[in-house]
Amino acid sequence: MRGHDEFADLSLRKKLRGKYRKIIYEDTEFTKNHHSTGESERGSGTKIFKDEGGAKGKRMMTATSGEANYSAEERFLLLGFSDWPYLQPVLFALVLLCYLLTLTGNSALVLLAVRDPRLHTPMYYFLCHLALVDAGFTTSVVPPLLANLRGPALWLPRSHCTAQLCASLALGSAECVLLAVMALDRAAAVCRPLRYAGLVSPRLCRTLASASWLSGLTNSVAQTALLAERPLCAPRLLDHFICELPALLKLACGGDGDTTENQMFAACVVILLLPFAVILASYGAVARAVCCMRFSGGRRRAVGTCGSQLTAVCLFYGSAIYTYLQPARRYNQARGKFVSLFYTVVTPALNPLIYTLRNKKVKWAARRLLRSLGRGQAGQ
Repeated sequence: MRGHDEFADLSLRKKLRGKYRKIIYEDTEFTKNHHSTGESERGSGTKIFKDEGGAKGKRMMTATSGEANYSAEERFLLLGFSDWPYLQPVLFALVLLCYLLTLTGNSALVLLAVRDPRLHTPMYYFLCHLALVDAGFTTSVVPPLLANLRGPALWLPRSHCTAQLCASLALGSAECVLLAVMALDRAAAVCRPLRYAGLVSPRLCRTLASASWLSGLTNSVAQTALLAERPLCAPRLLDHFICELPALLKLACGGDGDTTENQMFAACVVILLLPFAVILASYGAVARAVCCMRFSGGRRRAVGTCGSQLTAVCLFYGSAIYTYLQPARRYNQARGKFVSLFYTVVTPALNPLIYTLRNKKVKWAARRLLRSLGRGQAGQ
């Protein structure tokens, strides 16, 4: 019975993809005809499909109004989770909840770290930057994903797709380097506690944070420029909810494809594996230092602080390495979009909880802020 259900589900997904490909081909022919005749108006139409079981699996494909100028620019159809129609309401609620938690949790963390002088330390300085990266990273992904889950299928011009790719790559790459910087900071605090204040100066913190942002931006510009050189073949259908690099490379055709793909793969190795190696070395040094500690109190504090960061590292790097460190031709879009959903939506929502649940300083700072707000309202 289970095998029959899996076969039926696979058959449904193939049918949906076939219908979308037909829509894309029709749209491509329409574009060619209008471009060749010089017409600038486009009528509005609706494409509807139903799933095999007769459920209300409708997807409205509405064109732009006839008064708008029609551009012949390449466009991509993002399928999102349309081949899992029964999951879409659940995913919409989950994604919206995670997004609200991400914005609320990270905003609260930044507010506490800025307002409370007791949190003006390197650890919380880097946590503020991580919170800003997470909020921006999720914002570059979630709004179009929510629109795709509740509204019509998402058509994106290539310029919009490239902008989304550039933003998500820059912020994701910055987070890779920032997690390595935070691991180095914890290693210095645990292994060299007496020299820590002198080693990690405010100027060095600003330099390391700036280097994280600059590294992310450099990697993003390089990867986007390499992709822009590649022609992408029709049908421009992405079985994904964002314009992610591995999914776009599946559409690449013509040109010196292997050379470009090897260059992009090398860039992914540098931005992922080098920071990951730094993280492993840092926490290896922390583990050796903890084993040599004589007092259980200091050991518990070190394990608690570093354990929360190691949890965040495993969640982010595990899914990112799976997504980017495999050849594009072997990338499975149907499975990859669920992995991407985890590190683009779920992990940023969990990070504020991971870093603050067992952190007494943050809890005390939150209580002091709430008390000061309560006294301010009582005084009015």
